[in-house]
Amino acid sequence: MGRPAMRLRWGWVVAGWWVWLRLCGLVVAAADGGGAEREGETLREAVRGRFLIGAAVSARRLNDPGLAELVAREFDSVTPENELKPASVRPGPGQFRFEAADRIVDFAATHGIKVVGHTLCWHSQAPRWLFVGEDGAPLPREKALKNLKEHIDGVMGHYRGKVVGWDVVNEALSDRPGEYLRQTPARRAIGDDYIVKAFEFAQAADPDAELYYNDYGIEGPEKLQKAIRLVRELKAAGVRLDAVGIQGHFVVRDEEGPERLERAIGAFQAEGVKVAVSELDVDVLPRRTRGADVAARERGGLDPYREGLPAEVAEAQARYYERVMRAVLAHPGAVCRVTFWGTHDGTSWLNSWPAGRRTNHPLLFDRDLKPKPAYRAVLGVLEGR
Repeated sequence: MGRPAMRLRWGWVVAGWWVWLRLCGLVVAAADGGGAEREGETLREAVRGRFLIGAAVSARRLNDPGLAELVAREFDSVTPENELKPASVRPGPGQFRFEAADRIVDFAATHGIKVVGHTLCWHSQAPRWLFVGEDGAPLPREKALKNLKEHIDGVMGHYRGKVVGWDVVNEALSDRPGEYLRQTPARRAIGDDYIVKAFEFAQAADPDAELYYNDYGIEGPEKLQKAIRLVRELKAAGVRLDAVGIQGHFVVRDEEGPERLERAIGAFQAEGVKVAVSELDVDVLPRRTRGADVAARERGGLDPYREGLPAEVAEAQARYYERVMRAVLAHPGAVCRVTFWGTHDGTSWLNSWPAGRRTNHPLLFDRDLKPKPAYRAVLGVLEGR
């Protein structure tokens, strides 16, 4: 074993002992406020089994004992943020790389946390060779289907019995008015039924795992109708769809977001599928870009909160989170999971999207792992206050 691997293994040993000691109450937070010490219920206690409550995590950051303790204490599910995306697990044709994702799955098993797999088929963060030939043209349909099946079989087979459910297809719906499906490499090579085929392959690879479709902006009226059309098409094709993931990337200035979310949850419930609020955050920075397309970028961008989040903005964000959680609870039994897209503000993708090198504050914990007003608002709703 080389020195880097030895350091990594010892890092996990130290992190594991630290989490165990903290959970047993044998270690207290450092005097400088580096920990998120609190009394009373945690999120995973307050949710009382109504749905899973989780966070997106990375294997590297779980080496931080304080962050590992926060995740183990507050959440009963985790989603690997990048480690299970096709680009991360497929270094080349016929090859799989699971080491980073395995560390997250092992951490979750140690702490009684369920794992959600993200994602099996996505046009972004995927190796080009899955659906595109060396000449730049789409692969022949049968070759692309073979690649897709091999990928799904290999990934789901490796984690069979260890992952509760999978985002089978991610962000396949078009943002363009009047256009149904996004033009993706998989669609060009296989055809419109690539989504159905992905769900067929996933259902066969692990019949006990839940299967999800995941997308952003599908709480909005036009894209919601596209999502409902997709739900009906999947059902008509005879494939199983357990839930739809409404990502929930909200902006604090968008006052109508929680109401749109509540209407969308009711609409999917009427279609007979559950909902996961799968990537929840509340952006506090000004931006022009709508939605959450990772390919969209802005140059520059205002960065007004580099020195910290003003109290009035933190309170506005807390009220927004409160409204989101009330929307979740408005349809009992309809929501199966709420996942925050990150653990604390410093881990959020919104620090680098849509404009880079900004200081965003979109989550429930600040960069010192301390609970924000948003945390107390969410906890209060879950506790019935």
